[in-house]
Amino acid sequence: MELTASLVFLVLALVILFAAIKIVPQGREFTVERFGRYTRTLKPGIAFLTPFIEGVGRRMNMMEQVLDVPQQEVITKDNAVVKVDGIVFIQVMDAAAAAYRVDNLNYAISQLCMTNLRTVVGSMELDEVLSQRDQINTRLLHVIDSATSPWGVKVARIEIKDLMPPPDITNAMARQMKAERERRAVITEADGEKSAAIARAEGAKQAAILEAEGRREAAYRDAEAREREAEAEAKATTMVSEAIARGDVNAINYFVAQKYVEAFAKLAESPHQKTVIVPAEMSALVGSLAGVGELVKFIKSDVPPPPRPPAPPAARRPAVPPTGA
Repeated sequence: MELTASLVFLVLALVILFAAIKIVPQGREFTVERFGRYTRTLKPGIAFLTPFIEGVGRRMNMMEQVLDVPQQEVITKDNAVVKVDGIVFIQVMDAAAAAYRVDNLNYAISQLCMTNLRTVVGSMELDEVLSQRDQINTRLLHVIDSATSPWGVKVARIEIKDLMPPPDITNAMARQMKAERERRAVITEADGEKSAAIARAEGAKQAAILEAEGRREAAYRDAEAREREAEAEAKATTMVSEAIARGDVNAINYFVAQKYVEAFAKLAESPHQKTVIVPAEMSALVGSLAGVGELVKFIKSDVPPPPRPPAPPAARRPAVPPTGA
């Protein structure tokens, strides 16, 4: 009998002990209820309760949680049907509010995300929905965070996980993308041809400029050569004129012989001349050459040359009677 009473007393003591001492793990908070009424919140660590009067009401997870937003079909502003789903990151900031102000917190937040996702996506066109995910996430975050604030929940971020347009729209988008890339390729090729044409034109321009400068330099050199040649000719003419003024006949012979030889050389160099006619008055040419020789000796020795004998008269050719006389 005493043993039984001892056992009962021991069991009652253990029950009272477990009811009075509570250990809250890190990342959790427990609400305390007294006769069913919320009194306080237990933070992580050890806490003591009044047995049979106070008890733990809700065990709340205070860590950041990830909730899936179920996939749903949404009609956009331009009447295109897309399938949208996402994820939402939440964190309970007030355990009492999250425990007693809303029933089934995760389900409530999931439904709130679905309805607002339909509202936001439905107010945009398909191209905007596909290209402006960041804007959709920002709008959803602002709306849902404002709605869940009275529940003691902080919505950290919302992300659109997948957007699936209908197959026909997907095919049309693929064709559009292909056409756009082909257009860019054509534009790039045209720009390349334009750059090449400009480079070729610049090269031709520089070549023409250099060629013109070369022609100008050559013309300048030719003019300078002709000027020097004219100066030499003028100097020679002056020397001959002075010699003539002194009464030197050999200078005249030298001048005439030089012109005579130049003319005869041009006659012999003619490309269209097959027969060269040598004049019969060779003695005059010989006399002119002899005069040249004497003039050269005179220049070298500075001694006046002897008077040159007159050239014999040219032999007269017999008159040829005209044909048919």
